[in-house]
Amino acid sequence: MSSSLGDLRIVDFSRVLAGPFATMLLADLGASVTKIERPGTGDDTRGWGPPHDERGEATYFQSVNRNKGSVTLDLRTDEGIARAKELVAGADVVVENFRPGLMDELGLGYEALSAADPALVYCSITGFGTGRGAELPGYDLLIQALGGLMSVTGQPDGEPQKAGVALVDVLSGLFATVGVLAAIRHRDASGQGQRVEVNLLSALLAALVNQSSGYTSGGVVPHRMGNAHPSVAPYEVLPCGSGELVLAVGNDRQFRVLCEQLGEPDLAADDRFATNSARVAHRGELRDHLVRLLKAGDAATWAETLTATRVPAGVVNDVAGAFRLAEALGLDPIVGVPHPDGGEVRLPRNPIGLSATPPTYRSAPPPLADA
Repeated sequence: MSSSLGDLRIVDFSRVLAGPFATMLLADLGASVTKIERPGTGDDTRGWGPPHDERGEATYFQSVNRNKGSVTLDLRTDEGIARAKELVAGADVVVENFRPGLMDELGLGYEALSAADPALVYCSITGFGTGRGAELPGYDLLIQALGGLMSVTGQPDGEPQKAGVALVDVLSGLFATVGVLAAIRHRDASGQGQRVEVNLLSALLAALVNQSSGYTSGGVVPHRMGNAHPSVAPYEVLPCGSGELVLAVGNDRQFRVLCEQLGEPDLAADDRFATNSARVAHRGELRDHLVRLLKAGDAATWAETLTATRVPAGVVNDVAGAFRLAEALGLDPIVGVPHPDGGEVRLPRNPIGLSATPPTYRSAPPPLADA
């Protein structure tokens, strides 16, 4: 099967999550990725468990390292540096997420490698950039705190909360992927490579979207609102007679239908609730009405009834329930990736659909190579 990036060769010095996620996405699209790892231990996430699969392999490592080969190099030695330069020679892309300046010290920085190959695309992922924040440790939890995400996550009267996944690393990996593809497009047109830089703090500030623009354009500092939305109502989790229902009502038509289904159509004509702005201004009163009405049924039944009338509603699934839903919808969310032992590793499908050059799943995350 043809692939979008089948002629692309990537040398991946990154580890843990943001960089490996980016290179896995590129590998899914056909790129040949060589992962550089430390002898003996490899990528830190090889030891991040539980959970482990039936082979004893850490599922964290598996999540971002399929379709790659692995080479172990001791970059503290001249031999390791020389071998790294051999691997980079002729590569299209280098990806790294060491502390700023380390690759330069090793003779593997952008200036040195691009001097040898001006067409090279060199992607660096850092925590806080290469300036005054260069020495700060770029851990996802720390970025979620310093970057404002935890200030808008959690209950108003509770402590700040992190997201349930290393979301900043994932977002940074996505931004890095876009940057690499843009640089490759430019190189193909001009013959000139370039440096791609993504830092986790800037990635988070951009990904806060409406919360960020509320501050930059409106001067409003957002705060924790639990599951409520600062600009839309009702858009939250509500208790029912049994279970909890998520409502994501995005316009006045949906709200009118919601009120009809709940048996109180006049609520939509109430001046306090007739428009979204009014509902946001009176969200507490609106919530009281909705909780009273939703007590008449269980969450699953309400979700089915409201969905049938095109009111966005649903129950809160756990991860297993989320995969079951995707399977029921025909989305085929799990792929079997061939493992060297003859079996397979079951992993989440790449969500990108391409009609001519779809993602491929050629090999499981690689075993740690011998030094």
